[in-house]
Amino acid sequence: MKEEVDLRIYDTTLRDGCQAEQISFTVEDKLRIAQRLIDLGVAYVEGGWPNATNPADQEFFARARDLDWGQTKLAAFGSTRRKDIAAEEDSNLNYLLTSETPVVTIFGKSWDLHVTDVLRVSREENLAMIEDSVAFLKSHDREVIFDAEHFFDGYRADADYAMETLRAATRGGADWLVPCDTNGGTMPAAMGEIMAAVAGEFDLPLGIHVHNDTGMAVANSIIAVEAGATQVQGTINGYGERTGNADLCTVIANLELKLGLRCLPEGKLKELTAISRYVGEVANLPPDDRAPYVGPTAFAHKGGMHIDAVLKRLDSFEHADPEAVGNERRLLVSDVSGRSTILHKLRKLWPDLERDDPLIAEVLQAVKQREYEGYQFEAAEASLELLAQRLRGEVPKLFELHGFRVIVEKLEHDAEPYAEATIRIDVNGHPFHTAAEGDGPVNALDIALRKALTEKYPELARIHLTDYKVRVLDATRGTATSVRVLIEATDGERTWTTVGAHENIIEASWRALVDSIIYGLTRHPGD
Repeated sequence: MKEEVDLRIYDTTLRDGCQAEQISFTVEDKLRIAQRLIDLGVAYVEGGWPNATNPADQEFFARARDLDWGQTKLAAFGSTRRKDIAAEEDSNLNYLLTSETPVVTIFGKSWDLHVTDVLRVSREENLAMIEDSVAFLKSHDREVIFDAEHFFDGYRADADYAMETLRAATRGGADWLVPCDTNGGTMPAAMGEIMAAVAGEFDLPLGIHVHNDTGMAVANSIIAVEAGATQVQGTINGYGERTGNADLCTVIANLELKLGLRCLPEGKLKELTAISRYVGEVANLPPDDRAPYVGPTAFAHKGGMHIDAVLKRLDSFEHADPEAVGNERRLLVSDVSGRSTILHKLRKLWPDLERDDPLIAEVLQAVKQREYEGYQFEAAEASLELLAQRLRGEVPKLFELHGFRVIVEKLEHDAEPYAEATIRIDVNGHPFHTAAEGDGPVNALDIALRKALTEKYPELARIHLTDYKVRVLDATRGTATSVRVLIEATDGERTWTTVGAHENIIEASWRALVDSIIYGLTRHPGD
């Protein structure tokens, strides 16, 4: 690094990201993403808004206490007190305290238009709401981050009043001041000028929160840092309301690789691509192939002249090393891409595996074939491990399927659908023919399979399926399209994810289900 600067990455995927169209994280989803963000080493994770109308976020904060947060701080998000009420009597502020997070982020209005026309309070009362709320939270020993909502629009309308809102937060004892470009309409030149003015007046640490309505979120975040901000707020993959938030994957990579500013712990930059794809899978959204740095095509070369040049000098057509962010170079007319990624993953199983081991090429070829069929292994490493072990003949044959049948009936117009599955399998030479009812066809298959296996493998009772997702891979083919199924399971100590793909949703589910059970039965706690 050319310069060591303490930049704090503040991730709001679990709150602002949830406001994106087509995204609806379950509590389990949020806990899984939170753990990955902790592993990545971001400074702050904003968990949500724990108020009376949001029991899911209340549950998240309660369960998040069991996570090992390490150096990452969990933040609860909310607003300033309501008008004409004392801060200590405001229910939303008290919900923030009961979430028991070390950090609380509250937003207040910085644009007089919102003060008079939306909140419908006086400008003086708005300032009191900000100061009182911050002071109340500080009196309960919280680190308080003040998000100045609509600050840049407010500054253009009435610069002194917008600055006065920051002064109110400062009087209340805020630890951070974060001007927000909530409408995403600020141009880069104005961003630099306004942030410089803020930095010139306030000694408190500054952050930046930018939306992407004009496509400027990443650029404006970088400019704000150059003007003095030391905290950057955003989301993984830029998920957020309307056109989204600043994409932290691009922001972090630019800050570290282009400006030489440290955002993550040493070595963590290489995990950017993996977390981008992981969060996309959990959100059940396809990846943005052309996303800078982390997209599958970010370092893909197809033109013959380009490939010829890259083979001679990598930097001839690449602005950065793809491995720096955990991505890979792809030469689309050859099969030489992907070895580093496969080797990195397989060394978790075989630490002494060499780069020239024939297994690498075998696994790479198998992965490419399965990806052609619709598989995707980024969020399903259990299936990838089993694939490699099968190629080496190291997966025991726990059972052999002879066939299954699934029936779904709806007997009356208002009746719930009825699912039943029958399975014929062989377990160590002993045939089993079982049947089970379930809430749906996959649940019925799971129960029927467990009936046949539990006598031989009683430890199966510890394994439970916790999540099930289906993605349509080619919507243009309608009901004839292939689907990808992701299944998450746990034994109470570990959690793993498996994948299946097929034109038939039951077959895709069966493949993911079988991998999930085999992985759970062949792994031991601590593996």
